Amino acid sequence: MGVRITPRSKWMKIVGEKNMNRYSCGRVSASDRRLSDRCIDIKRLFTPLEDWLSYYCVCVKHGAICSYKDTRCCRFMLTLNYFQMELEKSLLSDHELRLMEDAERMSRKQADDYDSDEEEGRDDQEIMMAQDLEDTWEQRLKSFQPAPRFRADADKDLTSVQRCLADSLVLLAEQQVGAEKLWLLPQAAWQEGETLRQTAERALSSVSAADFKATFLGNAPCGVYKYKLPKATRTESSIGTKVFFFKAILADSAPGKAPNSALLWLKKSELQKYLKPAYMMKVDRFVLSL
Repeated sequence: MGVRITPRSKWMKIVGEKNMNRYSCGRVSASDRRLSDRCIDIKRLFTPLEDWLSYYCVCVKHGAICSYKDTRCCRFMLTLNYFQMELEKSLLSDHELRLMEDAERMSRKQADDYDSDEEEGRDDQEIMMAQDLEDTWEQRLKSFQPAPRFRADADKDLTSVQRCLADSLVLLAEQQVGAEKLWLLPQAAWQEGETLRQTAERALSSVSAADFKATFLGNAPCGVYKYKLPKATRTESSIGTKVFFFKAILADSAPGKAPNSALLWLKKSELQKYLKPAYMMKVDRFVLSL
């Protein structure tokens, strides 16, 4: 359905000078108020984009690399023999087929009518049985020492990407906004000739001196945050700022620690301590704690 726009000259004829005087006196009827609100909405709809400053930021996420300990729900599923039922319904793996083949070969060798010529392609070759492989794997498992899931010293270091390995982390950067410094997602102002994604990529490279490598998820923003500038700082060319959010996944080869204290790696539950409430409300819509 299209938007019907009333020209300003026709609008003046509809309202009339008498009604305009009523507006100035504060006596506005319900029908006049509805008509006035429609014109205000149309004016907002067709406000030139040049009136707003465009910033593009990137939400860099580092996924969890280990799982939590078994929960009560996991232990309950184990008591129901859920995994045993899944095992019975599944197909045999290559290793299980090899175990059956080795067992059949051993039974043939123990038979009285065994003929070694039947073993084609295995002449005088030492064959490692599947059971021998299992014994080797068992010995490696006994000597394996898993790394600790939780490290008190590393988890308290907010500048390290190796903290809280069981949680997803989001990158925040300290940036100058007006006369104050704020913790925000890495952002940069749009420059003429750039695409939206190019501006977001430049925002990430401008704050990460360690040269983080991230994979961007698409070429379109996943969210937007808009706010107006204080009246004292507004101009005809800028009445406010629109911030568009992009999402990216950090590469596995990322450095363990940020080069300076102006970068933080935080869990989703920790973001509200550093972000403004209105800004946090927009970020919370597309940041998942997975």
